[in-house]
Amino acid sequence: MINRIGGMAMWEQQLIKTSRGTFEAFTKGEGKPICITHHYSEFNANGNLFANPFTEHYQVFLVNLRGTTNSAPSESETDLSMGETVKDLEAIRKALNFEDWAFAGHSAGGMLGLVYALNFPESLTKIFVCGAAASKNYMMHPDSIYCKENPNNPRLRECLQILNNPESSPEERRTAGRDWYAMSLYRPEKMDEYTSKPNSGKSVPKRLDYFAYKEVHNFDLTEQLSDITVPTLVACGRYDAQCPHDCCVEIAEGIPHSKLITFEESNHNPFVEEPEKFVAAVKEFYLHKMF
Repeated sequence: MINRIGGMAMWEQQLIKTSRGTFEAFTKGEGKPICITHHYSEFNANGNLFANPFTEHYQVFLVNLRGTTNSAPSESETDLSMGETVKDLEAIRKALNFEDWAFAGHSAGGMLGLVYALNFPESLTKIFVCGAAASKNYMMHPDSIYCKENPNNPRLRECLQILNNPESSPEERRTAGRDWYAMSLYRPEKMDEYTSKPNSGKSVPKRLDYFAYKEVHNFDLTEQLSDITVPTLVACGRYDAQCPHDCCVEIAEGIPHSKLITFEESNHNPFVEEPEKFVAAVKEFYLHKMF
């Protein structure tokens, strides 16, 4: 059963009642369904810059996961894990009466897509994985801002502490978010241009904290990539400073039915840094049954 709220917003808000609780989603577009989410972000009626191109080809469900404002609360820490999260996504798919759907995710959302494909391959037609990694090793790559050897790592850790702290002021959170974003751009001088467009996807402290300090340290799917049978398109910026390009190469080489698209003038956000090429990649994802 779906309760609709709002009406004329660009993205239509829905509350989806499932066997695992009620979940909020924002929908836009027509066609076959695709689920898009991020492991620790919360969306609103502004939609999302990563998700926008998919609305040209799909009916997009931009899902707010457990523990976000209008979705089911978490009863324990493990409710926020990727394993439990993909069970929630399955419950949403069933509540919507879809036999299957596609999935797309950026960064930790892409990692979530890999977990989804391993656990419920029969529920997915294909997956789009952008700027992600198959293991915790991305944090040890010297090109990653999460690596202690990276010159941006000290400020990055400060930003994460601010974003994880519910007592941080709105201004502190804005500054930390901007600094984190700047580290993830090929041309940081264009940040104001990129951020002038309607968007949503703020970090959810509880989910981010669980991922960063509990789950990611045991995250390793490298040996299981060959078990993924779902057709997969992997996209990555050549200069990705969060999940370096090598990480996406590893994913594409490990999954049998996959293809890698590299954005030569992008860091972690090719959908804003090379938007025309990203739109073309989404169209290829839509048109091709196998990669």
